[in-house]
Amino acid sequence: LEFSSFLHFLETFVFLIYIWCGWGINAFLFVHFYMAFLTPRWFYTRVLLGHALSWARAPAACLNFNCMLILLPVCRNLLSFLRGSIQPDRGSTAGPDITFHKLVAYMIAFHTAVHIVAHLFNFEYFMNAQLDRNETLLPFVLSEIGTNDNASYLNPIRTNETTIVMFTTVAGLTGVAITLALILIITSSTEVIRRSYFEVFWFTHHLFVIFFIGLVFHGFERIVRGQTLENLKVHDPENCSEHFEDWGRNGSDCPEPKFAGNPPMTWKWVVGPMFLYVCERLVRYYRSHQKVVITKVVMHPSRTLELQMKKKGFKMEVGQYVFIQCPSVSRLEWHPFTLTSAPEEDHFSAHIRIVGDWTEALYTACGGDQPEQQQAWTLPKIAIDGPFGTASEDAFQYEVVMLVGAGIGVTPFASLLKSVWYKRIQNHQDTFTKKIYFYWLCPETQAFEWFADLLQTLEKQMNEQNMSDFLSYNIYLTRWKDQEAAHFRVHHEAENDPITGLKQKTLYGKPNWDNEFTTIAASHPKTKVGVFLCGPPVLGKALAKQCRSHTEADVKFIFNKENF
Repeated sequence: LEFSSFLHFLETFVFLIYIWCGWGINAFLFVHFYMAFLTPRWFYTRVLLGHALSWARAPAACLNFNCMLILLPVCRNLLSFLRGSIQPDRGSTAGPDITFHKLVAYMIAFHTAVHIVAHLFNFEYFMNAQLDRNETLLPFVLSEIGTNDNASYLNPIRTNETTIVMFTTVAGLTGVAITLALILIITSSTEVIRRSYFEVFWFTHHLFVIFFIGLVFHGFERIVRGQTLENLKVHDPENCSEHFEDWGRNGSDCPEPKFAGNPPMTWKWVVGPMFLYVCERLVRYYRSHQKVVITKVVMHPSRTLELQMKKKGFKMEVGQYVFIQCPSVSRLEWHPFTLTSAPEEDHFSAHIRIVGDWTEALYTACGGDQPEQQQAWTLPKIAIDGPFGTASEDAFQYEVVMLVGAGIGVTPFASLLKSVWYKRIQNHQDTFTKKIYFYWLCPETQAFEWFADLLQTLEKQMNEQNMSDFLSYNIYLTRWKDQEAAHFRVHHEAENDPITGLKQKTLYGKPNWDNEFTTIAASHPKTKVGVFLCGPPVLGKALAKQCRSHTEADVKFIFNKENF
């Protein structure tokens, strides 16, 4: 337990270091590159653009850094390998990786907005310098440089139409493509769209390919230019700018300035992560072609599909998840599902709730709409990537455990409770965990149906082995209809619960978490209690608050959040 707690602390500490270092590096890059464009080399560029030059280039440098990071958290096989080198058989924990991915995405959105706004000002300044055709003004003289020899121009706008730069140059076209791709990616990543229209989120997210291609080629034309280093040796801009009428004339100490852009640098920042991501996709491609056999398909009530599968060399731990692809439904979409089987079983399984187009198509392909059971050879081909680890793997490392599931969020705990059954009842193994408190919150009675069989088996076996005190479970129905309430009242005195069939009666409403935590703390002094949740963020915040408020010198509540 101490080693596990240390690993949790280490992982959280490293994650926080990433966050704070990320903020620090962003701040450093912004200030450094802002100041870098205030040097004499960029004197004449600032004559045209003012401080908008620095405001455009500084966020561009930060974009390079953040675009280098954005792909790393989604290389789940790489992260699983790196974590496995510290703790064997531990996969990729979804929470911190996705949180870090989102934070980096926010930074990319912010710096992109600043970069775009600054360049809008730059286009305006470039255009004004070109339109105000007055040879007594330095901006116009600078804009005319390169008219005959375009290799040394300073003002990229050679005519009076900015659209020529926007849509006929590499920088303009890639800039528009990058911006449109980023807008679509960000808007489709909102919580509402991601949960209600996952396919929209999935497909638009792959616009990152266009984003990165455009990003690499965005600076290839070197439109933003400064004075060449060789020219600076013979042309001091601070002195020569006052005598621009005499540039290049006989007897003048100031030759005409020469300008050139910086070589493109973005590719140096992103080529490494892009290579790692390509390797990641190759690993996924290899795994997708490993044979997976569907051994059994179970159609549970409330439109829940259970797939029992086998795959050579597949090893799992409790609470882990896999990504599932069904090529006959979509060759591009991979969806994460928690494994509901136990490591001791000879197969692995996932329960899939039918809530969208992809799951509906999978349900149909597996014969969910057919009255008779499908033959094995008619079942669709399935590809599996994983398994990957989650916080639930550490449940057996606490002496006392609280498991809280909301709706379909109970699936990780199905694996854990099955494993408990195998370890303590069938194999008579002693486990470090001495007490499990299980809470299941559901908004409707249909959600109980597929999981009730497992709880009934556990209840029966625990009673037969005189281990009824090992597992304490509380099931809450958070919403119900009037006719259901009347039925519950009539059958309330029955030996078994009218909803679940369990001897433990279903409770109505929501738990009083303060009372629950107080009772557990009083029952288990001098103990570390692991609190595991698979549920919505609101419930997560409430439980995290309870863990903090009830942690004292003699009892500690350690909160673990599952993301789904």
